[in-house]
Amino acid sequence: MNPRIIAVEPLPDFKLSLTFTNQERKIFDVSAYLNIGVFTELANPALFNQVRAFNGSIIWPNELDLDPDTLYLDSHPVSFSSSSVKTAG
Repeated sequence: MNPRIIAVEPLPDFKLSLTFTNQERKIFDVSAYLNIGVFTELANPALFNQVRAFNGSIIWPNELDLDPDTLYLDSHPVSFSSSSVKTAG
């Protein structure tokens, strides 16, 4: 089983900063989902920014969620520099 999410922070350009139970921090890009079915609702920044961690994954107020394994496997590790946070990959 992959690590689960313990914290999430919405970022610009429909990206999410995720913190996992193993303390890894990764960035997940939701933009690829914004043209798919119910996920089109997340193109509204006001809704997108209401994301929260819930039961090892993430959820929005309209009960949309994403599989925690997808979030872990398809996200990119965060690397730190002195001036900013960047994604590796």
